[in-house]
Amino acid sequence: MKLNKTKMPNVLPSERANNFNEVACGYDFDSAEMEATRCLQCKNPRCVSACPVNINIPKFIDHIVNREWEEAYYAISEDNILPSICGRVCPQEKQCEGACVVGIKGESVAIGALERAVGDYAIINDLNRVMPVRENTGKVAIVGSGPAGLACAYEIRLLGYTVTVYEALHKFGGVLQYGIPDFRLPKSIVNNEIERLEKLGVMFKKNILVGKTITIDQLKSNLEYDAVFIGAGAGLPISLNIPGENFAGVYYANEFLTRVNLMRAMEFPHAVTPIRTGEKVFVIGGGNVAMDAARTAKRIGAKEVVVLYRRDREAMPARREEIIHATEEGVSFAFLRSPVKIEGKGYRVKKIVCEKMILGKPDQSNRRRPIPTNTYETYQADTVIIAIGQRPNPILSRHTKGLKTDMKGYVIVDETYQTTLPGVFAGGDVVSGAGTVIHAMGQGKKAAHFIHEYLIQKKKIDTDK
Repeated sequence: MKLNKTKMPNVLPSERANNFNEVACGYDFDSAEMEATRCLQCKNPRCVSACPVNINIPKFIDHIVNREWEEAYYAISEDNILPSICGRVCPQEKQCEGACVVGIKGESVAIGALERAVGDYAIINDLNRVMPVRENTGKVAIVGSGPAGLACAYEIRLLGYTVTVYEALHKFGGVLQYGIPDFRLPKSIVNNEIERLEKLGVMFKKNILVGKTITIDQLKSNLEYDAVFIGAGAGLPISLNIPGENFAGVYYANEFLTRVNLMRAMEFPHAVTPIRTGEKVFVIGGGNVAMDAARTAKRIGAKEVVVLYRRDREAMPARREEIIHATEEGVSFAFLRSPVKIEGKGYRVKKIVCEKMILGKPDQSNRRRPIPTNTYETYQADTVIIAIGQRPNPILSRHTKGLKTDMKGYVIVDETYQTTLPGVFAGGDVVSGAGTVIHAMGQGKKAAHFIHEYLIQKKKIDTDK
């Protein structure tokens, strides 16, 4: 058995740092088939249980070994409608690949890269999952077209129900569309996957902000939906709560990335939304969103981009691959630095003041807790991007009577993903906080089957009446 992964080629840093073309090139057929032969076809595959949507990984990999690419796609699509997306953005090293037995003695099988290869094959060859044979009576509304909403819509449609997805923005995909840059996830991939759902019979409506344009109650009473799934994500940025956050040139990462990814600011003046970074940009945070913001800032003209993180490199939650790519592209890091003040001149940011930290004992996250030292450093800055997390937007909960949330604004659900409103379910980041694409999809998928059970029970009660 080959102990090392078949290497996936990437565009050279010198070629990619100034454009938004995809960095990872993907496997060709020969490379994918070679990598697939490394799978041991375990009788009790730990990779499957480590996957939030429980893809039958050995099955689809075996099809690749036998050059049965269509069959490989259909095997994946039994559990996941978005293989091209998940193959690109999921943290496989912490999930399926992290559980791979091959990884005990060598490098784990490149499950994510193989999934991507299969998904891309399906797009190129226009493969589609067979329509549900039997139609069920019942209508389900999905609030939000992000990963949780798309996964729920897919499962509900396969169960035979009429499904309509409501999206607040002018393009579908949620965080896949506005949050993840093209160099990691080309928007053509997202659009193709949306089209696949449309061919399955899922309907999409855009520019409708549920909670404002229409309420949950109106969806159920006026439009007669039998059930509603809330997959609205977590789009409200978390503030640092330090002086100077209101200066021009200070962005929250989701605003910054939305301007670029959705509004195409990098194409200004051909696109109507401008964005200005200046020469020196500081990004605050250590997750994937921070890496996306830093790499994006570099591409739209910043000469120097520095990531400030209050712990050390080992504690960064971002994917290792994203940290490596950022470093290769010229992003630098200042560890053990916690911002305490942003200074400006007139209305615009000019400096950021940071306190030096040291690491103490591990906290609840099992990472060593940063401890202040009362020593400070001041950096000149043209732009500051805050990427320390998001919470759910309160618009929906404020305008939905009886929908309970916790102290941080996350929607409260029971073990069946049902909210405090009968027939209204929720999943993904709006319930559990900002997480991975695949975890949101897993919750959307599970919620769909509980919605199915709810509709069966509702139909039985209505019939008895």
